Amino acid sequence: MNQWAILSGIEGNLAALEAVMANIRPSSRGVSDLYILGDVVGLRGNNRAVIERLQSPRRGEPQPLVCTGWWEEQCFSLHGLSGLPDAPELMAKFGGDGVQRLWESLSRSDVQWLRSQPGGFHELDCLLIHGSTVSYADELTPDTPAIQLCDRLIRADANTLFCGRSGLCFKCVVEPSQLRSTVITLDGTQEPQEQGKTPRRVVGVGSVGRNPGQATYTLYNPGNNSVTFKTVAYNNVKDPCYR
Repeated sequence: MNQWAILSGIEGNLAALEAVMANIRPSSRGVSDLYILGDVVGLRGNNRAVIERLQSPRRGEPQPLVCTGWWEEQCFSLHGLSGLPDAPELMAKFGGDGVQRLWESLSRSDVQWLRSQPGGFHELDCLLIHGSTVSYADELTPDTPAIQLCDRLIRADANTLFCGRSGLCFKCVVEPSQLRSTVITLDGTQEPQEQGKTPRRVVGVGSVGRNPGQATYTLYNPGNNSVTFKTVAYNNVKDPCYR
């Protein structure tokens, strides 16, 4: 039984990442693919150590497939690689101290490695992404209106959208009974198109490093479409190398 392990929100927390890696390592889990949906780095722990760990998987571990998230986009902005200069989103949320801490926690080569990762993964009938195709900052939750979830699924052209932005573990199923989409261009309004009525779902994959002492992630079996949420307890040891 091959399963995907889907992680997000490590946020520089090496102890939490190690706990999850140890949890998925047993052969009984049958993990064949490891996806990390952004927010590898953050303002806690040791960002460089986490990146090094992901770059060098240990024997028997799947090669991590990493995409970019909100924290990575802040790094790119700080380093002038994309987006607005000087990371205004980061400044607004964490102030100058947060900007300085993130800048000092990563080397230029670390940021370039993060920049080389894709924005998401389209596998089978699934899209695995940090936020959504609308934005890396698009935070989907169980309280997001159904019509908005449906919009994100149609945009993604996926039956299952796995996302990590909220840091929550959740599963929302959307079952449209009648749904049409209309495209308006400069040439006029196109003919309405019927969208499929197959149930679709949005899955929040949890957060590895956001909650001290408790890491959450998701297992997905593409053979039977089952989703399982996992919680791993670990010792929250503060890293003296990084405040």
